[in-house]
Amino acid sequence: MAPRTPTSTADSARAADPARAAALEVLEAVRTRDAYANLLLPRVLRDRGLSGRDAAFTTELCYGTLRGLGTYDAIIAACVDRELDAVDPVVLDALRIGAHQLLAMDVPPHAAVSTTVDLVRSVSNEGASRFANAILRRVGQGDLPAWIDRIAPNPQDDPEGFLTVSRSHPRWIVSALWDSLQAHRGAERAHKDIGDLLDADNARPGVTLVTRPGLAQVGELTELGALAGRYSRYAAYLAGGDPGALAPVREGRAGVQDEGSQLVATALATAPLEGRDEWWLDMCAGPGGKAALLAGLALERGASLLANEIAPHRAELVRRALRGYGDRLVGAEVATGAGAGIDAELGLDAGIEAELVDGEGDGGGVEVMSPGTGTLQVIAADGIRAPWQPGSFDRVMLDAPCTGLGALRRRPESRWRRGPEDLERLTRVQRRLLSSALDSVRPGGLVAYVTCSPHLEETRDVVRQVVKARRDVERVDARPLLPGVPDLGGGPDVQLWPHLHGTDAMYLALLRRS
Repeated sequence: MAPRTPTSTADSARAADPARAAALEVLEAVRTRDAYANLLLPRVLRDRGLSGRDAAFTTELCYGTLRGLGTYDAIIAACVDRELDAVDPVVLDALRIGAHQLLAMDVPPHAAVSTTVDLVRSVSNEGASRFANAILRRVGQGDLPAWIDRIAPNPQDDPEGFLTVSRSHPRWIVSALWDSLQAHRGAERAHKDIGDLLDADNARPGVTLVTRPGLAQVGELTELGALAGRYSRYAAYLAGGDPGALAPVREGRAGVQDEGSQLVATALATAPLEGRDEWWLDMCAGPGGKAALLAGLALERGASLLANEIAPHRAELVRRALRGYGDRLVGAEVATGAGAGIDAELGLDAGIEAELVDGEGDGGGVEVMSPGTGTLQVIAADGIRAPWQPGSFDRVMLDAPCTGLGALRRRPESRWRRGPEDLERLTRVQRRLLSSALDSVRPGGLVAYVTCSPHLEETRDVVRQVVKARRDVERVDARPLLPGVPDLGGGPDVQLWPHLHGTDAMYLALLRRS
């Protein structure tokens, strides 16, 4: 295929259908710049003047195509006479968008084909548009179940391979999720549940809001059309629309946060604790959702919160999340540490590009204030080589950097970016952060080890290895701290699941320093 001549998809696609051109712009940025769709899409919609039904259509094209990318690539590969690597990447992106319309949306086939062909013509050449027309007509010759029957391995002979193609997940992720289900729910239940879990990853998630304690109540959100959450007393579900249009969100008194994240934060805050309960730490606080919830809960009982984040730009996001607490937030600027020693660009599960510390450097240059009565502070420092004194805190939240496999429904591109090779680097960081968290808490204090991943190497294995190496840690049964939440397994840790709880797959281990 002749190379395309336009210099920019964003510029050259403007002559095509605006919604499809916007989707193509996002997909190309995700592919070429490792952009995050949830961050880029709102800006693209705004720049192209798309709103209402057009914005909703573009959103479905983006997220639906990214979720189904593995399946669509397998189908497209069966329709072309060359390797997919030999297809112009931007043309392949357009073919994926066309396949999603043909196989998963209520778009008339002739419209799906013709508009995608026009889109290809706008970013490439006439030969590419003829190629796209031929391929999409072949794709449209069968529906999705028929294509799955044709191209997927036999589920009896290769169940993981079948799920890889039919549910559009990399094989290593299918295997990891299946293993985790089996560890938490037994082999028989895992065999029944794995398809439902992968389907939940591919379902469009709703918007969950959180009220900041002391600043807003759920009733204020329900009066604006939201529904009260099922499990968290601070949660509300928004049926549609822009959360930022709601006054409590706009004013920083509420925010957007998955209910699973709310549950693990409140579990730490409500766990019984003997003795002093004055100073809390959120060790990896960016982008600030858990920190804001913990801040409100700490202030309610006169405690102080230190929110730490290694990346300064993410620490600034934490400060913004806490803005609703006004003068309780001490220091107008984020206190920033020097010599963080970052050496691993691993990305974070919050969907924001960042780098992770791997323990080199000393986190110096940060002034950690003594806990006053009900104060909040945000700093940017190395959590592994912490600037605070050992044993300083009564409660510590460690929401560790992870693969993010528990939030694939919200960030579908993550499944195509991660690989099993990431685990060694991540688990090394996780173990060192957890050891630092345990050093940071006083005897009798509590540490919540949290990941937005159910992968056993990032959850049970990390906790087991760290606890085994110490004599001053005991595990606490976290299940009673999530009252009303069913199917929490045999404990003592908690694993939430999208298909069971409607939350991200959050993991929680609660540890007490003895």
